[in-house]
Amino acid sequence: MKRKVLLIYTGGTIGMEKDYETGSLQAFDFGNIFQKIPEMKLIECEVSVYPFKKPVDSSDMGPKEWKFIANHIGENYDNYDGFLILHGTDTMSYTASVLSFMLKNLKKPVILTGSQLPIGDLRTDAKENLLTSLYYASLYENNEAVIQEVTIYFEYKLLRGNRTLKYSAEFFDAYQTPNYPVLGQSGVHLNVKKDYLWRNKTDDQFMVDDHISQDVLFWRIFPGMHLNHFTQIPNVKVLILQVFGSGTIFNTPKTLKTLQMLRDQGTEIVVISQCVSGGISFGKYSNSNIFTKIGAISGHDITAESAITKAMHLLDNPNYEGNFAENFVRNLCGEVTE
Repeated sequence: MKRKVLLIYTGGTIGMEKDYETGSLQAFDFGNIFQKIPEMKLIECEVSVYPFKKPVDSSDMGPKEWKFIANHIGENYDNYDGFLILHGTDTMSYTASVLSFMLKNLKKPVILTGSQLPIGDLRTDAKENLLTSLYYASLYENNEAVIQEVTIYFEYKLLRGNRTLKYSAEFFDAYQTPNYPVLGQSGVHLNVKKDYLWRNKTDDQFMVDDHISQDVLFWRIFPGMHLNHFTQIPNVKVLILQVFGSGTIFNTPKTLKTLQMLRDQGTEIVVISQCVSGGISFGKYSNSNIFTKIGAISGHDITAESAITKAMHLLDNPNYEGNFAENFVRNLCGEVTE
């Protein structure tokens, strides 16, 4: 039985080719994808292509595009066995993260991929990324999808989407999940680490929850900064603070006073680490106790991309019971270590 995969092209380098008259990159007609990559016809799946009418640079991707992708998957969920999203690399981790929260009770693969070089380049990484992503998007065993979550496939590695970060703009191996193992690797054989795959613990039906609030602010703490700017924040509902190490900040009376002022005005404060690996541990050092005093929320080992999109999704979302803090600390779809 041939599996059916819907390929959604949003934009990005993977869909570019060089205009040899001008030397600049331009989007090619994705209706000709099978001519560009004839090897796609050799894969044991039927591929339908849905290109955005106007390709979107990944730096322009945001709530409007996230909602469109999520709802397009929702509208086509029963008609396809898997979904492949071609996306620019710079914000792919944000899109993968937010889709993992929007696509509730997912039982089918949603794979995002892109490339560092255009598809028409002689040394392009686009073909391998696209072809192997199609394999993963159509991978079933005993009539059940092997992958039932949102992932990123890039440079021979399958990664949990809401755990990824882009760490290189130079190398083909551009993505990592420092706080979670690789889900699969492609070599001579297509490998999947089934023990690491996410599985929903309920039998609830798939649904799209595209709620997004943009009343979220991200701020990186640095040595020597003053906190006067915080007093000028106009009642932002969620402030994500990226702090030192396992959760420390300069311990001064003014720090406590300023952060407490934000809490008193109703701002939720989420604390995440600047470290690529590891996470927040309140109480490990005395300079983290300030966050316990003000009732801040620990992000544990969540990535910045996932923390931001999770906060945007949960804030004022009527589909969740309980308050923001209670829901943020929950492991919704594998984004934090329990």
